[in-house]
Amino acid sequence: MKKRIDILVKGGTIYDGSLTNPSVHDIAISGDTIAAIGSFHENEADTVIHAEGLAVAPGFIDTHAHSDFTILADPRAEGKVSQGVTTEINGNCGMSAAPLFNKAFERRQADLIDLGIRERWNSLEEYSALVTKRGIALNFATLAGHGNIRGSVMGYDDRMPTEDDLSKMSALLRAAIDEGAIGLSTGLIYPPGVYAKTDELIELSKVLKQKNLVYTSHMRSEGDMLVESVHEVIRIGREADIRVHISHIKTAGEKNWHKAENVIALLEDARNSGVQLTCDRYPYIASSTDLDSLLPAWTYEGGNDEEMKRLMNPADSERIKQEIQNQTFNKDYWKSVIISSVDSEKNKWMEGRTISDISASLRLDEIDTLYRILIDEKLRAGAIFLSMSEENLRKFLSQAYCMIGSDSSARSFDGPTSKGKPHPRTFGTFPRFLGRYTGDSGIMGLSEAIYRTTLLPAGIFGLKKRGSIKKGMYADIVVFDPETIIDRATFDNPYQRSSGIQHVLVNGVPVIKDGEFAGHFPGRVLRRSD
Repeated sequence: MKKRIDILVKGGTIYDGSLTNPSVHDIAISGDTIAAIGSFHENEADTVIHAEGLAVAPGFIDTHAHSDFTILADPRAEGKVSQGVTTEINGNCGMSAAPLFNKAFERRQADLIDLGIRERWNSLEEYSALVTKRGIALNFATLAGHGNIRGSVMGYDDRMPTEDDLSKMSALLRAAIDEGAIGLSTGLIYPPGVYAKTDELIELSKVLKQKNLVYTSHMRSEGDMLVESVHEVIRIGREADIRVHISHIKTAGEKNWHKAENVIALLEDARNSGVQLTCDRYPYIASSTDLDSLLPAWTYEGGNDEEMKRLMNPADSERIKQEIQNQTFNKDYWKSVIISSVDSEKNKWMEGRTISDISASLRLDEIDTLYRILIDEKLRAGAIFLSMSEENLRKFLSQAYCMIGSDSSARSFDGPTSKGKPHPRTFGTFPRFLGRYTGDSGIMGLSEAIYRTTLLPAGIFGLKKRGSIKKGMYADIVVFDPETIIDRATFDNPYQRSSGIQHVLVNGVPVIKDGEFAGHFPGRVLRRSD
């Protein structure tokens, strides 16, 4: 007896994830899997999705996500699935949901409380069980954060690890890998990663070699010391003999824009000499991270309480001010720093405004305004930094090994994650990339753009049976209009859905149907073997 088709995607132009030309066919889905590709009659299917005149592609893979906590707070993930994202790579920049022990566990409590998350966990296995029980709209894969591992073993002290420390950190990494982590990430501008020397990272990365996992890095510098930071990633790749991946590659600060060609040459030379190196980038010229990332690294030592004490200590605050000023931040610089989120109600008026504008309202100088915000908010303030070049963005996106990552968490349009004024990449990354950087006015064709967001990242991060439209693959599928797909989110109003996404299926279940959220939660926690 012929097997019944659960869902038939009818008559779409299929971009299968490879670099081959598209073709018009039907896709038959049974359960969570693509059963066949060919020509089928509508009567053979329980549900028919009409895709005539539309592009049909594998679901997009967000290579750089930060949904570790927001996905527990709100599993709808509307901001991501409405872009066509069906899988996220989380645990980036050294910060993952697990492992969380000791000081690392303590440091994350404020984040969990803020999002209304009542559950607590230590290991990745415990966390994954919670996510699975909760039910999520998209697939969730994660790296193990070096910051979590170091913080769990060594706290937030600026010191070299002992042999015992290294042994314990390696054991935590092995445990996380056994529990499903698909690699190791570092955040070398954030505590405690900022205190780690290269030799420590090489030693830990050797653990990855055993299972051919990837090392990803938010490098030590994306501006003044950019070239040196790229050299460090390449060295780690060579000496640990592993695959390495640079997160959100950029040239931050106008005085560093000229370095793009040099960096690309370095990457090409490394790849040509045998280093397996890739990168990701979001299609915007503004970055976003914690506001206190503007402070010198020594201020973070000992954790948040010690950082707060230093900000309020006259001698330390004066030293901090001098160091910031010595980094050549002039008054114009503060016009490019926008407050994206604060915790307190009294400071909500600051969201969406620049430090320069806020300082004028407070009648304080810009660095004193920075202190005021950080102290008032107990360091829990986010910012957007307008620091990059469109020309360089296009240069990086043009590299065949550059993938797309939103560098954002999964949020929804209401509920516990709809706070502040987050970077518009939270809601617009993939439609923006496809709408603005492909076609006649773009830098690549649609087939290549889809390859960069599907099959390429699936291979780099070891996601089995995903990233391609072929028989036997999981039915992660996005149906969109290539003529109308575009981002609509702005810095002033980021909570806006993109245009052009018609249908999104995750593991064979619609999460968006006819442009509307379907209310289903078919996502899975993925391991490297999945």
